[in-house]
Order: sequence, then structure tokens, then C-alpha cells
Amino acid sequence: MAKQLLQLLASLRDSLRDLVPIIVVIGFFQLAVLRQPIPHLAAILSGTLMVVLGLSLFVRGLEMGLFPVGESMAYAFARKGSLFWLLAFAFALGFGTTVAEPALIAVAAEAAKIAAEGGVIVHDPAAMSRYAGGLRYTVALSVGCAIVLGVLRILKGWPLQYLIMGGYAGVVLMTLFAPKEIVGIAYDSGGVTTSTITVPLVTALGVGLASSIKGRNPLVDGFGLIALASLTPMIFVMGYGMLV
Repeated sequence: MAKQLLQLLASLRDSLRDLVPIIVVIGFFQLAVLRQPIPHLAAILSGTLMVVLGLSLFVRGLEMGLFPVGESMAYAFARKGSLFWLLAFAFALGFGTTVAEPALIAVAAEAAKIAAEGGVIVHDPAAMSRYAGGLRYTVALSVGCAIVLGVLRILKGWPLQYLIMGGYAGVVLMTLFAPKEIVGIAYDSGGVTTSTITVPLVTALGVGLASSIKGRNPLVDGFGLIALASLTPMIFVMGYGMLV
């Protein structure tokens, strides 16, 4: 118990240290450049305290729960020797974590709102909900496929750089033909996809899988899944825009 408390205090200290540069930048420009008092100072300080606490608990949760679970399940599936179930687990993990991403939910809702205001879709809640849902599930499908491809890369030993270069060549090509209204959303989808829920579990899956396969280096082969998960949403969302 004492050890866990010390670890939590260390995490709080690290989170506060990480936020100090942001606080300094905001304070400098607000006080020295704009020469204005910081508005709602009490609310900002309490919010900052909540952010520090939330980040600390989140990091501890990753270390205690998500990373060990992801690595142990990847190891178990690899030892089981069933390629089908390993790929099914990889797809389900990528799809499920992406659907639950708060950043993706927010971006999809905002994209639906802007699309309705711009006349791309009908301006009513049902149409906006369908648009946002279609966008979310398209991104989730793309990430599921990306994780499957990443797992196959680890199993087969395929070079990551060729997959990345080929993927971005496809992104550039599709950008030429996709509706201009969807291109920006597609590019942002690649960023918001790899956020708080997806990254820890997917990274743990890759490292655990590479650690359990003879001849694979976790440092060389275990990482790279996030790069693929950031790439495929751009292709899928532009394709979604071209169809819808």
C-alpha cells in the first residue's frame, strides 16, 4: 500500500512537471504580452488541479491495467497458435477502442454540424447523427483493418517503411479525387484516432506479440501499429466521402 501511494505521488509530480511549460506559456502571453489579468483564475487553478490528478490516475491505470492486459492477451493468442483468432482479436481491439475514442466522437459530431451548416447534408438531428455515426464507424473499421495488417507484418516480418510509403502514396492519390469537403476531416481523423484509449492497448498488443514470437525484436517489430492506425483512416474517410 505504501509503495502504491509513493508511485501515485511520483506520478502526480511528473504530471505537474509536464504541465508547467503550458502554464508558463499561457501566463507569459496573458500577463506580459496581452497585459491582462487571467480571467476566472480560481476556476482555472481548480481545473488545472483536476487535470494533474486525472493525468496521474490515467497513467497509473495504464501501467497497472491496460498495458499488462494487452501484452498478456497478445502473448496468449500467439501461444495458442490460431491465426484466425489472433487476427479476429486484433480487428476487434482496433475497432472497439476506436469507436470509444472521445476525441473521435467529438470530431465526428463537429464534422456533422459543419456539414449540415454547409449544405452537404440535411440540417436535422437524424441526418447529423447518421453522418457522425458513419464517420465514426468508417474510422473504426479502418483502424481494425490497420491492426490486422500490423499483426500480419509482425508475424511475417514485413518491413514497415514500405507499408507506410505505399499507404501515404495512396493518401496523396485519393486526395486528388476526394471531395474537398472531406479531405480535411480525413486528415484529422488519422490524428484523433490514436488517442487515449487506442494507443495503450494497441501498443501493448504489438509489444506483447513481438515478445512472444521467436526471432522478433520487441523494439524493432513491436512498434509501428500506431503509424498504420493513423494512416488508414485517411484513406477510408476519403473513400467514405466519395461514396456518401
